[in-house]
Amino acid sequence: MTLEERSKAFHQLGHHLRTLDEANRHSLLNEPRQFNAWFTPEQVNLALANVSRLLDYDRLMAWAGRYDCADSRESRIGVVMAGNIPLVGFHDMMSVLLSGFKLAAKPSSQDTFLVSYMIDHLIGVEPRFKDRIEVRERLTDVDAVIATGSDNTARYFDYYFRNIPHIIRKNRSSVAVLTGNESEEEIEALGMDIFSFYGLGCRNVSKLFVPEGYDVTRVFPPLSRYEMVINQHKYANNYDYNKSILLVDGTGFLDNGFVLLTESREIVSPISVIYYERYPDIEALTSRLSSSASKIQCVVGSSLPAVDTVPFGKAQYPELDDYADGVDTMAFLASL
Repeated sequence: MTLEERSKAFHQLGHHLRTLDEANRHSLLNEPRQFNAWFTPEQVNLALANVSRLLDYDRLMAWAGRYDCADSRESRIGVVMAGNIPLVGFHDMMSVLLSGFKLAAKPSSQDTFLVSYMIDHLIGVEPRFKDRIEVRERLTDVDAVIATGSDNTARYFDYYFRNIPHIIRKNRSSVAVLTGNESEEEIEALGMDIFSFYGLGCRNVSKLFVPEGYDVTRVFPPLSRYEMVINQHKYANNYDYNKSILLVDGTGFLDNGFVLLTESREIVSPISVIYYERYPDIEALTSRLSSSASKIQCVVGSSLPAVDTVPFGKAQYPELDDYADGVDTMAFLASL
């Protein structure tokens, strides 16, 4: 298959996702919850919209065409997929196949339904993929690997795959920078960055950087439109648990009934908790962001000197070349 043929197949998959009939859409939105209670229909719908938005032939060709994507490579690339949010491993899977390699996929047990659906439909529109995709429990006999997991599993992956080329991803989260000049609409948009996928994704904002003297309770009214997250029982359990921990530890916090704000220098916060940290000036802030770069996926907010930022409300809408951990997956594959 040529790159053009592979891109057309993914384009057809995108078209299928955008034009699902009512029965298929209901199944696709509701079945995943049987395997992962976090995967509510609303969150699955957001993930599907993000994927289908990117699966456009011209966009795929403009992106993949920048790399060396051979017609057919016999090397097999293993992909260990996370399961924290729906279809979080799809971009890696697509990158491997568009690059011309064979794929050995190990989906998370939390996201098998959606991954299997994507693979089955992709083979349906392009049967030649059947001999180039396999789903495995163990990734033995692969020529390279892309693996995503926690900091703990990353250490295991580093050792296990030490003798082959690899990308190993660890825990990351995202932060937002407030200057005090934000409108209520911008703070409300920030809520999308915080609460989409219940805060489980690496592109979810888990920490706010605010100027000294900033009244952090200003964010509560605009964020009130997201209070329905507390109706998700797993989120509510996290909220109750983390609130009790803060109370027992005597840690000061602010509470609006569905999210907890507490001051901390840590970057990655627990579910239902948002950390905040005060900065004295922009120079100190940029230095702080630079020193924490290994834990930050993206920075949300207005433009900053020497820092790439994402507009409020757009963290969950990455482009094809917004690579996880800032590592260019396609360049890695092209180098093999």
